Amino acid sequence: MDKAIYPVIFLLSAASLLFEVNQTRLFSVAQFYHFAFMIISMALLGYGISGTWLALFPSFGQGVPMKRLSQLSLAGGFGMLFSYLLSNWLPFDSFSIAWDFRQAVILCLHLVALASPFFFTGLATGMVLERFPEVAGKTYSYNLAGSALGCLLALGLPSRLGGEGVVVFSGMLSALAGVWAISRLKRRPPVVLGLTIVLFMLTVPDISLRLTGGEGWHLYRLNLSPYKGLSYVLRTPGAEVVYHRWNSFSRVDVVRSPNIRSLPGLSTQYRRIPPQQDGLLVDGDDLNGIIRKDSDLSFIPYLPSAVVYELRPRAEVLVLEGRGGLDVITAQAMGARRVTVVEANPLIVEAAAEVYQAQEIQVVIDTDRSYLRRAEQTFDVVVLTLTSSYHPVRSGAYSLAEDYRYTVEAFEDMLRVLNQDGFLMVARWEQSPPSESLRAFVLAVTALERSGLEPSSRLAMWRGYNLSTLLVKKTPFKPAELDQIRRFTQERSFDLSYLPGLARSETNIHNVLPQAVDYDACQALLDRQQRDKFLAEYPFDISPTSDDRPFFGHFFKWSQARELWMEMGKTWQPFGGAGYFVVLIILAVVLFLTVLLIVLPVIMQSRSRLLQVSTVRLPILLYFGLLGLAFLMVEIPLIQRFMLYLGHPAYSVSTVLFALLFFSGLGSRWGHRLPVWLVFLFLTLSLLSLPWLLPQLFVLTLKWSFWVRLVMTIIVIAPLGLCMGVPFPAGIQQLTKIHQGVLMIPWVWGINGSASVVSAVLAALLALSFGLRWVLWVGALCYVLAGVIFVLSGLRGR
Repeated sequence: MDKAIYPVIFLLSAASLLFEVNQTRLFSVAQFYHFAFMIISMALLGYGISGTWLALFPSFGQGVPMKRLSQLSLAGGFGMLFSYLLSNWLPFDSFSIAWDFRQAVILCLHLVALASPFFFTGLATGMVLERFPEVAGKTYSYNLAGSALGCLLALGLPSRLGGEGVVVFSGMLSALAGVWAISRLKRRPPVVLGLTIVLFMLTVPDISLRLTGGEGWHLYRLNLSPYKGLSYVLRTPGAEVVYHRWNSFSRVDVVRSPNIRSLPGLSTQYRRIPPQQDGLLVDGDDLNGIIRKDSDLSFIPYLPSAVVYELRPRAEVLVLEGRGGLDVITAQAMGARRVTVVEANPLIVEAAAEVYQAQEIQVVIDTDRSYLRRAEQTFDVVVLTLTSSYHPVRSGAYSLAEDYRYTVEAFEDMLRVLNQDGFLMVARWEQSPPSESLRAFVLAVTALERSGLEPSSRLAMWRGYNLSTLLVKKTPFKPAELDQIRRFTQERSFDLSYLPGLARSETNIHNVLPQAVDYDACQALLDRQQRDKFLAEYPFDISPTSDDRPFFGHFFKWSQARELWMEMGKTWQPFGGAGYFVVLIILAVVLFLTVLLIVLPVIMQSRSRLLQVSTVRLPILLYFGLLGLAFLMVEIPLIQRFMLYLGHPAYSVSTVLFALLFFSGLGSRWGHRLPVWLVFLFLTLSLLSLPWLLPQLFVLTLKWSFWVRLVMTIIVIAPLGLCMGVPFPAGIQQLTKIHQGVLMIPWVWGINGSASVVSAVLAALLALSFGLRWVLWVGALCYVLAGVIFVLSGLRGR
């Protein structure tokens, strides 16, 4: 075997993972969070189909390997550019798919296009594994090491090239792999050489422009869904983007428009016109207003948060994620002595510099949870800023989004940094029936109870026409404080939802609802004997979220299924109002494509010798399928769990994937020295214990600096990665020792990939329904079954 093949595999793997990770970011910006899972599934489907192709057309891998690798490298590079351009210039409309069949066709085109680059790069790796099974471990190690490099590039390149530029860079990496392969050929095919030049012409000039401060070619500019907040605001007269930047985990835009006047919860008693603001948007959505310098601040006493500063004049204030700075300016204008703002995104601080550069403000660039764990100072007021725009919860558009600020453990951390007589203030949108506000309320109730405090005397909540405000104390409210809250809400036309000693007749007066639902719900949630029954019977799932199940926006219950199905296609919401079913829809789609493109070809070849072999060796196919299931059942929950630890999905995705893939590569290369049964035993015990070990680790180390936590993440994942890289090449090696086993290598490559496709979506579904720990335990079960098959079947070495 020509050792020059390994750099090709390395570069192609790096390009593929860079493209995959970056596409999850681009789809989150251009569409909604659901589509990040679709990208992962389509990447794995492409790898799976490549195995099927090699099995159906065994002659494909014959001939000069370098010639075929040069062709596949170019196909992969063009596939990356084409799939991005297709999805960008032929956008999918998730709002109209329920009644517009064309959108279903467009979605299928997107899926096929997105799978194509991974099909070509998967063919390259699968072909080398088939041709040279005796060095499967080394090949697999180069594949995983290249993938690890792609993860690191995905973390560092967006801030220099932007998200669109990273797509172009991925195509250039594939072109470099092709150049390396061509350079090793004695006779260089002119067509391949010409296409290589074309691919470089499509990538290098754009990257050069971006590196020198330009915007890159208009051809690659990202088009956002018309339903994203940025698209809406840019349609208003006079709107223009005055700030636009990418970093490793976000895109931040600032729009200047005379029509932006965003003051959530403002009392209807304020009679003046609110001041003009700039609009700050992260990932193209969730507009937050930036109060311009010298604006009229007469509206501030009419905000629902103003009473807190009347209760605590000259307060020491902590604002968690200040975004556009409304809570910061409110605290300043109401006489706060000092305001500390914790903001994880430095681009936000830069974009809203007028707010954050004031002398009385201390800005801390860190994640909320990390700061709360290490903070030694206590505060009179802690403000959990409302960072999201209003979205109907029935759309389910944000069900999959993890939010570690709204968990029981997060609320406990916030209570810890309160002064003994301080206030925690939380604002959430008022839905009908209430959902966000009640979940915040039950989170506070649970956190107080877990802290050994009786909640009924330590909570207050009131609502306007679209916003609920929750106050939490560590000590009972004093009579004078209750009187002041009553006066404030009466004067500002806010309705009390809960207050110690509140009578039902005092509620639902100004913003009148058919029933005082908020009041009744709060009373039931405070009663331990009624709470479980109330939560079970309430139309939405408002049970308290935890670090193990951090999906604050997931309110779906199966009891809603019939009603949502009847409404599907009749409401202007993502997927016709069936957003909760998106994960199931994606699962159905990937199952269909897996059967169509992998299983069906097997059936069509039923008379071939290959199927006879696979039928005899069914446990072998099951073994590699279980490995595909297990790998993603470990990868997905670890990514979601380490979002809390590292502070952002992009950091978690890149770091966890890097550690898993890099150390899996080392395991593939050197793991043959370990007994395979011992590897399976270690994986099983580790995955069973991680749900208990990780929270303890986070408690002890979340207060450490980001870079130390990054290193700690790699240290924790390294042993898992080393062992997870052993079973696949071990199985390939044993296949070469059994009769006609080599014929099965393309099939096991495809089965492993297709099982991973299903596993990626199943992991998300299990996490939503049962929590992250159950996903890890299912992964442990898959490794147990795979280990049993390895020991008992023909895969075991003689």
